[in-house]
Amino acid sequence: MNLLVKADQAGKPLVEVTPASAGWTHVGFRAVRLAAQEREVWQQPGRECCVVILAGKASVKVGEQQWTHLGERHSVFDDMAPYAVYAPPGVAVEVTAESAAEVAFCSAPSAGNHPARLITPDSMLRSVRGKDANTRYVTDILPQGEPADGLLVVEVRTPSGHSSSYPPHKHDRDALPEESVLEETYYHRLNPAQGFAFQRVYTDDRRIDQSMAVEDHDVVMVPEGYHPVSVPYGYESYYLNVMAGPKREWCFKNDPAHEWIIAKP
Repeated sequence: MNLLVKADQAGKPLVEVTPASAGWTHVGFRAVRLAAQEREVWQQPGRECCVVILAGKASVKVGEQQWTHLGERHSVFDDMAPYAVYAPPGVAVEVTAESAAEVAFCSAPSAGNHPARLITPDSMLRSVRGKDANTRYVTDILPQGEPADGLLVVEVRTPSGHSSSYPPHKHDRDALPEESVLEETYYHRLNPAQGFAFQRVYTDDRRIDQSMAVEDHDVVMVPEGYHPVSVPYGYESYYLNVMAGPKREWCFKNDPAHEWIIAKP
């Protein structure tokens, strides 16, 4: 199966992955581009949703609750966290753009244990991972410590010429606390937009081994295996990760062949 999902650069829905299209069980992802006053409605029984205002300004209505004027970023490359809204399963989620906007809908199976809520930028943990040419900047939008039934959502900015999700790591084995099983999508953005990055997805036995040139708005699906990203000089990378699996725990294993990089002085 081809793990690269190419974006429709001219479309309103830029790109979409469903459990059916991916051939898996948990993760769903949809990114849309909205003009001012344009509306997008999302509703699925049995699936929770995290709406992320990637860029622009929008209002979000979940059932009878509504939040307006969400969004301060002009671009995902602005040095600030986004606004997000958590929605329980079965409830209509209505997003109305107040300016030109880019919005992501991240979903996973849910028993409906948590109410709708606004997730503000100041509540999100921002951190730096790696060092030297492995440095990248992380924002935890919906991390393991915050309420949800299945979803984990995080965004990462990787500077020009750097590697990310590196050393290569995987989370496809039910062996807690060492490793958990999580499906994952990478929604890629590039700056400038004509750029590209590289992502490889591979298993230990090379049953899966795909190397992909990803362009702006493309999605890479990671059903299993290691999944590093490399960014050419002159371009900055952003990706939004959505993860979900049988247990809502992010425990990963580094590729032993490359783990030595962590200890390098």
